[in-house]
Order: sequence, then structure tokens, then C-alpha cells
Amino acid sequence: MSVLVIAEHDNASIKGATLNTVTAAVACGGDVHVLVAGHNAGAAAQASAQIAGVAKVIHADAPGLEHGLAENVAAQVLAIAGNYSHILFPATAGGKNVAPRVAAKLDVAQISDITKVVSQDTFERPIYAGNAIATVQSADSVKIITVRTTGFDAAAASGGSAAVETAAATADNGKSSFIGSEIAKSDRPELTAAKIIVSGGRALGSKEKFDEVMTPLADKLGAALGASRAAVDAGYAPNDWQVGQTGKIVAPQLYVAAGISGAIQHLAGMKDSKVIVAINKDAEAPIFSVADYGLEADLFTAVPELVKAL
Repeated sequence: MSVLVIAEHDNASIKGATLNTVTAAVACGGDVHVLVAGHNAGAAAQASAQIAGVAKVIHADAPGLEHGLAENVAAQVLAIAGNYSHILFPATAGGKNVAPRVAAKLDVAQISDITKVVSQDTFERPIYAGNAIATVQSADSVKIITVRTTGFDAAAASGGSAAVETAAATADNGKSSFIGSEIAKSDRPELTAAKIIVSGGRALGSKEKFDEVMTPLADKLGAALGASRAAVDAGYAPNDWQVGQTGKIVAPQLYVAAGISGAIQHLAGMKDSKVIVAINKDAEAPIFSVADYGLEADLFTAVPELVKAL
């Protein structure tokens, strides 16, 4: 029995979500293989070969795979799917785009967002915004799984010595084409990979206040900036800063929530953080129920004082 991980990469390097997915794959048992489907992605394939626990890397290279178009990547996965009992994707935007296509073509159920591998056919996944954990058992011959990366430690990026095998690339099916991308540039850490996150909520009142109050704290801590859905919807912060059930799921070493009440949808995205600090003037705010440290105070006073103390 072998397990296949679909690598998330930028053709030059492997993204962190792949390392967490490899850990989940190792827990499934059997040899772990990694598929690197891209264009001029030799560097990403070599990086995958260095991941601890990986037995083999399959490298498929073609222009149609350069931008990770879901139709083409799914076809590439299906070309080799018959060799595997489990096929794992990171539960990222890319993984969630490809996995259902593969599951549908194989006529099997998809098991989404797993946080624990109980056995080779049994997995745990959160439901009801993380308020309950479902244990799911699958009798399908191939398990198509997306992995919630915050549920698994990252595999070591070095120390492995897997062989890299070249696979024939599937033809571009022409159903979609890459037009362009607009990527936000930031000196800050990427939200889902950051070890420290500072998030602001609707209580900040405006984009100007959000920037004025939260940015100095993030700068002092070397943190990524996040926001609640309410703050994003109000235009205080961009969409890619949103933390929560409909945003990004994060689990940093330190999560600081200022002016965030703690709606269930927000808690679902950050409650696995190692240390949670909440600043809110409402003593009844739900955020205090998950916080390790809570400060009942006006954030407009407390946060600048915290910055000075740091």
C-alpha cells in the first residue's frame, strides 16, 4: 500500500502546507510518494525529495501544469491514482479545487479537512465550525482526503533522500487557461505560516484606526496581520487577512486578538493557536472563553501601551 501526497509548490520551492500533509500521509501507513506537477519544477521536485518520510517523488513537467490549473492537475493525479490506496491534498484553495474532481472521477467520497488519522480507513474531522469532531470511516478502495494543515506538525524539510522519478505529463485539456495573477506583496510573514499573528476586529472602527493601532504591534512582534470577517467586510482590512471558518485557518505560536468578540466562525479559524491573548472591553465576549490570557480593556488604550512596553 502506498500513499500519494499532491505537493503544493511554486515550481521553485515547496510550500509549507505540503510538509503537514506528508505527516498525515505517514500516519496512514505505507510508503509515502509525492507528486510534483508543474513546469520547470525540478527544484521543487528536489526539495520534495529532501522531506523526511518521503520514499519517492514523481515529477510531471509540462507547460499546462505550470499554474496548477485544477483540470490539468486532476488529470495528472488520475493518471497515476491506480497505484495508491490514499491520495492526500492540503486543505488549501488549490487542494480544495483539485480533490473533488479526482474523487468524482474515481466515484468515491471525499474526506475533507481531516485533523487526525485514527487508522488506515478511519479519520477525524471537525464539523459545526469545530464544535464537534466527526469520526469518519471509509470503505472506498481509494481514499481522497484533504488535510487541515493545522492539525498536523510539519515534516522535516531536510533529512530525506527520496528518488525522483519522471512521469509522463498528461495533455493540456484546454478547458481553462491562465490569464494572470495579482499577488499582494508584503514584508510580513504569510498568514497561514506565521508564528505570531495580530488580528483586529470591528471595534477598531475604521481602516485608518486599524492601521494606526494594529500595525505598530505587528511590527514590534514581527507578526502577520489578520482580521475578523466583520473587519474585512467593513473594509478595514483586505480579504486575504481574514481569519475564520470562511477565511484562513491558522494555528500560530501566539495569536493576539484585539477588538474581536469571538463569533463561532472566527474561533473555528484560530482556536488551535498555542497561546491566545484577547483584548476586549466586553467582559462577556466569547473570545475570553478560548483565551489563555485576557485583558478587559479599551484596545485604543491597551494596545499602544503594550507597544510601548515591548
